Amino acid sequence: MPLDSPDTQGVSLNKPLAAALEPSSVIRGCLKEKQLENFNGFGLAAPLVNAVTQMGYSKPTPIQAQAIPALMAGRDLIGIAQTGTGKTAAFALPILNHLLSHPRPAPRGGARVLVLSPTRELASQIAQSFRDLSAGQPFAIAVVFGGVPHGAQIKALAKGLDVLVATPGRLVDHMDARVAQLRDTEFFVLDEVDQMLDLGFVKSIRRVVRDLPKQRQNLFFSATMPPDIRKLAGELLRDPLEIAVTPVAKTADRVEQQVIFVDGPRKRDMLVELFKDEKMSRTLVFTRTKRGADRVAQTLDEAGISALAIHGNKSQGQRERALAAFRAGKARALVATDIAARGIDIDGVTHVVNFELPEVAEAYVHRIGRTARAGHEGNAISLCDGTERDLLRNIERLTRLRIFTIDRRGVNGPVPAPVVRKATTTPAPDRPHHAPHNDPRRPTGQPHRARQGRRDRPAFVARTAPAR
Repeated sequence: MPLDSPDTQGVSLNKPLAAALEPSSVIRGCLKEKQLENFNGFGLAAPLVNAVTQMGYSKPTPIQAQAIPALMAGRDLIGIAQTGTGKTAAFALPILNHLLSHPRPAPRGGARVLVLSPTRELASQIAQSFRDLSAGQPFAIAVVFGGVPHGAQIKALAKGLDVLVATPGRLVDHMDARVAQLRDTEFFVLDEVDQMLDLGFVKSIRRVVRDLPKQRQNLFFSATMPPDIRKLAGELLRDPLEIAVTPVAKTADRVEQQVIFVDGPRKRDMLVELFKDEKMSRTLVFTRTKRGADRVAQTLDEAGISALAIHGNKSQGQRERALAAFRAGKARALVATDIAARGIDIDGVTHVVNFELPEVAEAYVHRIGRTARAGHEGNAISLCDGTERDLLRNIERLTRLRIFTIDRRGVNGPVPAPVVRKATTTPAPDRPHHAPHNDPRRPTGQPHRARQGRRDRPAFVARTAPAR
């Protein structure tokens, strides 16, 4: 079966790279359709297959089906995939398989495998995935990130690690203090590369790379692949294979999206009104600033809605306790800044509310990707005031979606229940700069002239264009 066949479950490969990969019998053999039905066809060590089975995973996801054979063949790789697609296992399984088949002592002060992650939460989750997949094996796995004392991390590094998962800033601190050395690293993984560049980690990444050995296997994973990331990949990777399992900037298919136009001072009242819907039982609320997250959480608490805030100014202990309470259902709302947009992996998030639209359009995709996970459906509601109209247009251009809107500017009272609009295949034009068709300034009962005589059709229909 050709590598760019539609039978690869929507996975797309660059044709030149696919052609370069063609001579590899290992990779071609693992792409047979019958072998994609389970993890046995990859040639993984039996303990890893058993661990995957015990975790309840039977069939590889598209990113796993393509990445695992390539990585086991020793290829550098660029994986374009959103969170929730199984990409952690896609790189963890072949790495662990190599460690099992090539045993050697962990290097003191360093690690055989280095994974860089943008946030503490994501780093913790990646390390836990390595531990779960290697259950029963004597691998030394540790996490290094800021917000906690250095002591335990220094001790772990001194003993030597098989797998080190770190955030760039704290790792550079240890390197500058000569606590960490990376000359024996065999695998270098950059996860959520676009988020790391957004957070300004590019200098730290380059600092880390300077200490890595030239002979190593490199893995890049990112939800989007803008030119600056391609440039970085070109500098650090050798003849990489590129795999894309979702279109760039594609929003989750099972997320129903809507925008509520509301005056800025009324946003908090509107948010409280939204929580009168009992279906919002586990909701993530996103703000732009740390102070804003605290204030929104306080507003919800005062309204009798259990809420917690999580952001960079919170200690690691506070963040972990907040996540645990939210995961256990003790808090109905978790208010977060964008630092948590890709670091929170909690099943059963019913709603995502953008209290403020993100300044970077790509962040919208990652925010709403926290719901509708593991095959479930979800809802995303964005509160948009007059100063955020340009941000909304940027989001619609990026996602090529016209998002269903409700106009509540200058209107008091409860928010009407949203009407679900299914997407069509009509491309969405840029949202015009003038007021929307349901502008309250238009005389009551007077439809837009383009809709005269067509009252049987909804005023706003979400539209999406085919992925390009």
